[in-house]
Amino acid sequence: MGILIKNGTVVTALDEAILDIRCGDGVIVQIAPDLDAGPGDEVIDASGQFVFPGGLDPHVHMALPFMGTVSLDDYETGGAAGLAGGTTTFIDFCIPGRNDDAMEVLADWREKSKIATADYTYHMAVTCWGEKSDEWLRKAVQEEGITSIKIFLAYKGAFGVEDSEIIGAMKAAAKYGAVVTVHAEHGEMVAELQNRLFGEGKTEPKYHAQSRPSPVEGEATNRVLMIAAHTGATAYIVHMTCSEAVQALAEARERGQICYGETCPQYLLLDDSVYEKPDFDGAAYVMSPPIRPKGHQEVLWNALTSGILQTVGTDHITFSREQKEMGRADFRFIPNGAGGIQDRLSLLWHHGVSPGRLTRQQFVDLTSTRAAKIFHLYPRKGSITVGADADIVVWDPEGSRTISARTHAYQNDENIFEGFQVKGVPSTVVANGHIVYRDGDLRVERGAGRFLARNPAPLTPPVLARSTS
Repeated sequence: MGILIKNGTVVTALDEAILDIRCGDGVIVQIAPDLDAGPGDEVIDASGQFVFPGGLDPHVHMALPFMGTVSLDDYETGGAAGLAGGTTTFIDFCIPGRNDDAMEVLADWREKSKIATADYTYHMAVTCWGEKSDEWLRKAVQEEGITSIKIFLAYKGAFGVEDSEIIGAMKAAAKYGAVVTVHAEHGEMVAELQNRLFGEGKTEPKYHAQSRPSPVEGEATNRVLMIAAHTGATAYIVHMTCSEAVQALAEARERGQICYGETCPQYLLLDDSVYEKPDFDGAAYVMSPPIRPKGHQEVLWNALTSGILQTVGTDHITFSREQKEMGRADFRFIPNGAGGIQDRLSLLWHHGVSPGRLTRQQFVDLTSTRAAKIFHLYPRKGSITVGADADIVVWDPEGSRTISARTHAYQNDENIFEGFQVKGVPSTVVANGHIVYRDGDLRVERGAGRFLARNPAPLTPPVLARSTS
């Protein structure tokens, strides 16, 4: 049985037109006006609605062991939440410890991913660099189909790496055609500020934000982009939050460097007043980098509109109030993170497209197509073309919902967008040719999600950023 989506306005990253889409055997098989239903076709009438490629969230953490606990959403529940919001594919992070065998950890990640309800792939974290690292990175790219890595400049003593290790990882990534995703914060300065504030008796959640001010993100962004330029690596800066980081990325791109930037809805829509909430409620917003003071949000919106930033992810990682309580007496021990995979598309539509900050084409590019291209999943993902996976969102621009922990599909008991009213929601979501969400009815199947192996980018010689002197 196939699926026929009729009478909708199909929107891609380039254009839009009223077209019908026929899906069969998990892929798109025909796109044309006025298609007739075949025997057994299930017809979806998309009149008055938009039709997008399924969303791709390039930044999530499912069932991640972190800060003495494990995040609540796993590949089953996190994937389901994404599908409910129109995201049909996500990229998680496989993160070995500094003393772990990376390939053994990858095998463990593959095992825990078997329950996935949505398609997925990984970024492979580099938490140290030694004699055997080049070979395991080669295996990850060439044999496992994992064509992106992650380095952390923060979390010293855990995930964080030194500059010499960054150089080694970036040289290898350039050699094998892998994209380097980067958490950019000056780790030593963060540790210094954390310890200083705690030593002054400052323990509340708001001091998490004060220990990670925007200059430490700006410096780290500038530094890692410089290293990428001189090693020939393609850098992708994750969860960018502030004007200093945007400026560093803009200057690198202006010099001709191939590099990319991502932000998240929380950094576009919230400001640091959330940390002043009483009764430890500010802990729900503890994440790294933190939510910034007013002013940075407009810089991020402008960077999306102008193309300085290329994607909007979520950094989805859910912890309960009980888990957050681990840091009640010391902000340094509050598990970092919040949910977002279900709410990303509606928030960006309501606050980006509806007020005219973004076009519909930019919306599709930011939430799906550009990430698929950067991370070597296009045109299988992120496109509405014949032969692409049948991952399709029918979008009702007049539909609405109120975001709440009482109704979200996440496993945690708080939502950082609690009470936000959004206009623009998915009415139907198709994943791999199956209807998985329709008018509030979520129909996911445990284990239906597939691991997506990717091919590396064509190898190119290192190109140094041009001098401006």
